[in-house]
Formats: sequence, C-alpha cells, structure tokens
Amino acid sequence: MQYAKPRFKRLAKPSPMRGRERERKMSAKNPIVLIPARMASTRLPNKPLADICGLPMIVQVWHRAMAANCGRVVVAAAEQEVADAVVTAGGEAVLTDPDLPSGSDRIFAALQQVDSAGSHDAIINLQGDLPTLDPHLVQTTLATLEGFDMSTLVAEITSPEERDNPNVVKAVLSLTQADRGRALYFTRATAPSGEGPLYHHIGIYGYTRDALEKFVTLSPSPLEQRERLEQLRALEAGMSIAAAVVDTVPVGVDTPEDLVHAARVLKEGN
Repeated sequence: MQYAKPRFKRLAKPSPMRGRERERKMSAKNPIVLIPARMASTRLPNKPLADICGLPMIVQVWHRAMAANCGRVVVAAAEQEVADAVVTAGGEAVLTDPDLPSGSDRIFAALQQVDSAGSHDAIINLQGDLPTLDPHLVQTTLATLEGFDMSTLVAEITSPEERDNPNVVKAVLSLTQADRGRALYFTRATAPSGEGPLYHHIGIYGYTRDALEKFVTLSPSPLEQRERLEQLRALEAGMSIAAAVVDTVPVGVDTPEDLVHAARVLKEGN
C-alpha cells in the first residue's frame, strides 16, 4: 500500500446563493468519518495497536465509528501495521505519509485518496485514541455542523480539579440554545472568569469539505502556537465553529494508566 502526498488547490470563490437554494446545499451532506492514527506516541508506544479487551485500540474506535451509522468510515494510517489491523477486522484503511504534521493534514491526505471526485462534503475527524466513545457523539458532531464551517463538542466541567488543569482545554462559548452555540475561543487557562459554567472541550471535529481544504492550507497562527491548540488557527482565519454541549466525555488514551482505565470502562459497559 502506497501513500499519496496531499494535493492542495486554490478554493473557488463561492457563488452567491439565496433562500431555499442555500438551505438545500447546506443540508445535502454525504458524510465520511476519517480516523487518523500513527504509532509515534512518546508516552504509549505503538498506541493504535494497544490491546483493549482483546482488540487493537484502533479497531475499537473503528467499531464505534461504524456504530454511529453516519456514513463511510476510513482509518488514515501512518504505518502499514495499523492499516493491516483495520483491514483484518473488516474495515477500510489507507496509508498516509508518516511525516504529516497533524491529524487534520492526515485526514485530508486520506480524503484525497478515497474520494478524489469530491463526493463527500461533510467530514468527521475522529481521534484514534477514544476507544470508549459513545457513537452518539459522532452523530451529534455531524448534526451540529449545519450552517457552520466546523463543529465540535464540549461537556460542562463538574470536577474542581479540571477547572485549573491546563491539560483540560476549555471552550469559551456563546450559547444560542441550552445545548448549542458558537465557539469563540479555546484555552488551557481557566476561562471565562466570573459566575457560570466552564466547558471541557472534546477533540472531535466536523468540517465541511471546503473548510477542511482551506484549513490545511493555512499556516500555524500566533494564538495556536501560544496555546498549542490547532483549532485556534481556524478561528484566527475567521472560520466559524459550532459547539454542542453533551453529557459524556470519552476516555482519551495517552498513557498506560489511561489504557487500563479505558479497558475497565469497556468491560463495565459505562
């Protein structure tokens, strides 16, 4: 299996649309779920192939993406053994350049391989280290994309330890409904100040195809580099990000301790 270098193209200027024509265009989605995965993890070597309840972690994530029933699911693998594990389990995988700088670049490279004709117009970027993912979260990410360039998820912070933990990314939102709104900023600081809820950002993203194509051509932005948060690149470029408030946070696996915790969660069915 060979990987293909990502190809960038200049975005065409959108033609003006009005009323029902615009609504139909934005509603006519043919989604695809792309799962970037690579072996190079410093805290948990060979992470995608780590065993969780008898299956490689990447296969556990693939199963949950399939259960969401949001369309085609493809793993964007950086190494042949990751792709082989997915294919052996009955899934679809493509090999991408291991030197790509980010998951966004990896899913874009995979998209160009599996859909060069451009038929998929909504893309879900699902991290390959979320083996306890509730499939409903994928569905919510897709539904929240309507009318925006990007979508993502948040959950209200209830633990005092999370409020000031810089490893817990906070989303600053302008809520237009009780569970939906626009993301204004993302930060590792405790924000916003004052009374009211804080929201824990969950790193699942939806993109329109045009938004993903634009995003991967942008250079890292100053706030992105300062906060070490890639999604700030989109906000600094004027792209819109919708956020849905959900009541569950999937267990992210970055360490051997996380792996044990995730296995326990799966065994208990929580």
